[in-house]
Amino acid sequence: MIKGLHHNAYRCRDSEETRKFYEDFLGLPLVHSLKIGETTTGRAAQVLHTFYRMDDGSFLAFFEAPDEPFEFKTQRDFDLHIALEVEHGELQRMHDKGKKARIETRGISDHHFVDSIYFRDPNGYVIELTAKRPGHDGAMDPAKNGAQRVLGEWQKEKVARA
Repeated sequence: MIKGLHHNAYRCRDSEETRKFYEDFLGLPLVHSLKIGETTTGRAAQVLHTFYRMDDGSFLAFFEAPDEPFEFKTQRDFDLHIALEVEHGELQRMHDKGKKARIETRGISDHHFVDSIYFRDPNGYVIELTAKRPGHDGAMDPAKNGAQRVLGEWQKEKVARA
């Protein structure tokens, strides 16, 4: 049985620039850094793996691998984004902090079950800070929201468009 998320890992361009964003700006403490000189299969590597802890005990992690090809591109929200939960009162404070720091900042967006703000990190990833609204749990309850039905309708419509 899956107990929860331990970490999500992403590539980064520069570990120190990434640290400045995640630790100094977002407030996630850097809790572990691991130099990898050889992969588990015995291949030589020059990689730094870093971990940032969230309050629930899970982590965001990054790999800096300067000698390994990777295409960094600016992601759109629906291509890839990392959504982190905050208290509702934090949204305006972090929005203002992002604007002051001249970090790409968007929002506050009303998604009916959450309110969100968006930043772009130094690697091009979209970072969403999201706060639950009243009714969130009901909106996320498949017995009430028809998640399977909506997915089934989407699949039928997709086939019809093809």
